[in-house]
Formats: sequence, structure tokens, C-alpha cells
Amino acid sequence: MNLNTLLKSAVASAVLGLACAGGALAETTIRIGHVLADSHSWNVAATGFADEVAEKTEGRVKIEIFPGGQLGNEKDMIEGLQFGSVQGGVIGAGSFQTVEPKMGIIEMPYAWTSREQAFAALDGKLGEKLAELLDAQNVKVLAWWENGYRNVTNSKQPIETPADLAGLKIRVTPDKVRLATFEALGAEPAPLAFGELYSALQQGVFDAQENPLSIIYSSSFYEVQKYVSLTGHVWGAATLVLSKPVWEKLSPEDQDIVQAAALEWGEKQRQMVADSDAEMIAKLEEHGMEVNEVDKAPFIEAVQPIWDENAGLYGDELLSILNEYRK
Repeated sequence: MNLNTLLKSAVASAVLGLACAGGALAETTIRIGHVLADSHSWNVAATGFADEVAEKTEGRVKIEIFPGGQLGNEKDMIEGLQFGSVQGGVIGAGSFQTVEPKMGIIEMPYAWTSREQAFAALDGKLGEKLAELLDAQNVKVLAWWENGYRNVTNSKQPIETPADLAGLKIRVTPDKVRLATFEALGAEPAPLAFGELYSALQQGVFDAQENPLSIIYSSSFYEVQKYVSLTGHVWGAATLVLSKPVWEKLSPEDQDIVQAAALEWGEKQRQMVADSDAEMIAKLEEHGMEVNEVDKAPFIEAVQPIWDENAGLYGDELLSILNEYRK
């Protein structure tokens, strides 16, 4: 083999090596975490979302799902999203109050008379405004999914009026509005990371907790709680999010695919929640829980001061947008 042939061969090998390296770099792997069980609709929808993205990007974007708090609790994940150490998550919208207090407006007590009313707001101007606020925190909102209506469980008695909450030690999410809400209702609320909740209930550290029916069931709280009271005191959204640097590394074509899949699976996840509520009540009763309805009027009256106290936090613009959808 002469020198010219050797040079041509070397150049060809170098070009092939660069092409292979470029191909490897073109594949992006995104790790998305959440704190719920792998049987929950968040995980089912996130897995479907990941499969669709892989298929439609022809493998350029690979998404891996980590349920059950494998990437940390929601506070840890949010901090990681800001600094780029966590790439993505399905996270309860209210948990973002640690970095953007105005996110709490979604979960004000008795803010929504129906799920559809909340969806209209989040798919419209309210969702756009809140997404802008999170964008400033280095977090890209892909879609608003659902957490659902929160209800109270406890080990003591049915909750039928606010008076039944008096003195009840209840675990709540770590935000000021939720704490204030249950203080106004006469309970003794305290925050605790979700991953520690089951054992805290089991050990009697808390008498009660509040979560959507699907989480009550998928987390097996029926093993450590006796009563479910359908207070529906808060409707909560979930956010499918990416760290902004991860989002910005995707090509415009792949961004469009990821965005479309996030919205599509958001609709499917919402439907899963709607389909499951009646089924969840039956399953919880099968496991020995007692379920009762409540007259919400006295609860709504008791928490009205929470709205007055937080008006300054949310501001006239955000409250005006919210109230457009509450009419």
C-alpha cells in the first residue's frame, strides 16, 4: 500500500470516527423523576410519554422514568432542576412555592368548583403566566397534568364538619397556605416529606393526612388509616417539567415532538384520574376504610380569611386572571 493510499485510508477512518461520535452525541437521554408509586397515573402517563418521544424522534431523545422518589423528594428535585443536576420531573404544582410563591394560587382552598374549570385556566392565561414565572427559575413547563382533589384521611373518626378536625395532628405539604388552611379549620398541621409519610402514620406521629384518592390507594394508606372524608378542599395540578438547559439542547424539531407528546399524555393522564375516582372509593372500602361525604359550605366559610391574607402575595393581575375562570 503506497503513501497516498494510506493517507486516504486514515482520512476516511477519521471522518467515520467523527460521524460515529456525532451520532452518539445526537442521542439525548433525559431522566425524569417523581415521588409516587409506579402504579400511579403519573407513572403510567410518563412511561407512555417516554415511549412516544423515543419513537417519534427515532431514538434521538430517550427518556427514562424514575418513580418512588428515586431522584429525591420534590423539594430536592426542584432545586436540582434549577441547577441542572436533575433533568426533569412530574411534580405537584404546589411544591414549586419554595422557589416561586405565586404557584400556590392553583391550590388555594376551594379555588375550583370543577376539574374542568381548573383545566381551562391552566390551559389558558393562568397556565401561561405561571409557566413564565417558572421559566425565570430555570424550569420549563411542558404540560399541566393532574394531581386531583385532596381529601382527608385519619385514624380517629369521620370528618363531617370543621369541628371534627379540632386537635387532629395532620401531615400537610410544606407550604404556608396549606398550613394556614388547616389551622383555620382547627387542626394541628405540620409538614413532612411524602416519602416519610407512611411510616409516620404507622407510628402515630400523625393522626391524619390529605391527598387525592389515587395517592391514598397507590400508597397503601388504607393499611394505616381508617377514615376517608371527601373534603375536596384543594384541587391540585401536576407539572411535567424539564430543566431549561436540557430543553434548550434539543433541536427545534425534537422540542416540537416532546411538547406535543407532553400535552397528549397530559390529556390521557387527566382522563385516568377522572376514570379512577369512583373506582378508588370502592377499592378503599374493600380494604376496610370508611368513606363519608361532607357539607363543604362550613369548610369554605372557615378558610375565606386565607384568601384575604394572600391577596397581596398573588397580586391584582394574577387574581384577576384566576377569577376570569372561576365565574
